[in-house]
Amino acid sequence: MQTFTKQTLRIFWQHAKKYPWHVFGISAGVVGHLLLNNYNPILFKKVVDILSVGSAKTNLEPVFKIITLMFFVSLTRMIFARSYNFLNNFFQPRVMADLNNTCFNYLQKHSYAFFNNSFVGSLVTKVKRYERAFEQIADQLIFELGKTFLETLIILVVIFLQNTTMGLILLTWAILYIIFSYYYSLYKLPYDIKRAAADTQVTAQLADSITNNVNIKTFSNFTFEENRFAKTSHTQFKLRKKSWDLGTIGDIIQAFSMIVVHFILLYLALKFWQNDIITLGTIVLLETYLFRLFDKLWNVGKNIRVIYEAMADANEMTEILIKPLEVTDVPNAQKLAVKSGAIEFKNVSFGYHKDQDVLNNFDLAIKPGERVALIGPSGGGKSTIIKLLLRFFDLNGGEILIDGQDIYKTQQDSLRAQLSLVPQDPILFHRSLIENIRYAQPEAKDSEVVKAAKLAHAHEFISSFPDGYNTLVGERGVKLSGGERQRVAIARAILKDAPILVLDEATSSLDSESEQFIQDALKSLMQGRTTIVVAHRLSTIMQMDRIVVIDGGKIVEQGKHEELLKIREGLYQRLWEIQAGGFTAA
Repeated sequence: MQTFTKQTLRIFWQHAKKYPWHVFGISAGVVGHLLLNNYNPILFKKVVDILSVGSAKTNLEPVFKIITLMFFVSLTRMIFARSYNFLNNFFQPRVMADLNNTCFNYLQKHSYAFFNNSFVGSLVTKVKRYERAFEQIADQLIFELGKTFLETLIILVVIFLQNTTMGLILLTWAILYIIFSYYYSLYKLPYDIKRAAADTQVTAQLADSITNNVNIKTFSNFTFEENRFAKTSHTQFKLRKKSWDLGTIGDIIQAFSMIVVHFILLYLALKFWQNDIITLGTIVLLETYLFRLFDKLWNVGKNIRVIYEAMADANEMTEILIKPLEVTDVPNAQKLAVKSGAIEFKNVSFGYHKDQDVLNNFDLAIKPGERVALIGPSGGGKSTIIKLLLRFFDLNGGEILIDGQDIYKTQQDSLRAQLSLVPQDPILFHRSLIENIRYAQPEAKDSEVVKAAKLAHAHEFISSFPDGYNTLVGERGVKLSGGERQRVAIARAILKDAPILVLDEATSSLDSESEQFIQDALKSLMQGRTTIVVAHRLSTIMQMDRIVVIDGGKIVEQGKHEELLKIREGLYQRLWEIQAGGFTAA
């Protein structure tokens, strides 16, 4: 846990120090409130001392003066408290919002590979825990442990001034109590973490079984799932009981120490009073302070545990925030300017793993406006070529040029602005259809969105919805069929109107009739654009200017459809015969 704690606190402080006057105001308010809060018992001590003298009954004016002062002290104390509360009502939510923005911005800058290796739900949880951790730590340091430390210090000073012996006893006990609370909290923390992990496991298994309720019914496995869940619940029970038992044991030790020190101090106070060393008011002051101190120190162990648990939660996100970005712009990177759209892969080498290259010294030149299809067996490197062109990964060697410009020396955003991608499995935002299509050109007019949808043959199904273009598509577009999602993605590409078009299995989810409509739309979209098409359906790429056959990360054949069919025992011919034969047999 200590690995990222310093970095977490540094990040929190960097965000908090943007509001120095709020930090100062809150701190001053807390100090003022505590000083006045502990001044009233001193005033009340004076009242008791005056009343303990028999002559006080004939003259209560001094008492009334003190009570009046107590009234104004309480009023001022209340003003201090409300003031720092109002300041904190801005400070903490503002810093939490800033932390959210920092997490969002840095997360989005992480690479394609980072998101492939991370669970979406886990990342969302880490971000929410991060802002929550700041709130918990700030609350504990300012309003719990901070107040406890200051109030303990004030009380010890006052008791020392009243009687040195009682002050020394209380100071010794307070130090021992805080040391015990701290180390006992550290001892208990691993059990708290295991208990929290067990809680998470129960929640995860419950969610998994509810999601797969149909499977449980279909396979008649209720008893199996019941036993599996019961086993997880029993583990949770044992860890929860252990954690709670340790908490109870700690409470017993703390309570016993409080009873003992209370008895000792009260006994000494009475003896000192008997010998006229202290007044009756001092005993009242001591009792008031002791109950206040016990109340504050009782939760010290819990406060420490909360800080450690919050820090553990925050450290998960800190690890991501200090993790270097895998794909970054080089210093002084220039914007990519595309005039003709020529693309060249020169001696490109790349692998997802260190000892396994997908591409090795790969060369491919695409002329401006040329329509090139990439085909070949699965795992041959076709999709990898697309990802490298979009610069989702950095190369191991070689370079990729667009109009002679090395894309790894240009700004990523400017590169992707020149590319329109229609992926195999389009993922949509949980927003309206018009927002999803307009995402390619946020400034586009409604009429331009509708025009793009018509060209993509998406207008027909969109118009059939009761809310039309304002229809929400659901998370990741689950309310639409695969073919409908792809038509929305094609409409988005049409609206973007980029000089380079990339189609990665863009028609794979369409039925034959829809595919025919889309092919017509794509033909017009390809006009005047450099186009790269990745497809398994060979029927969709017959009209390409050039077909490049890739196997094992190398180009094994290339040419037009008719030319490739003439290569005896060629890979393209074999793939064509498999598909055409299947059609004939059907």
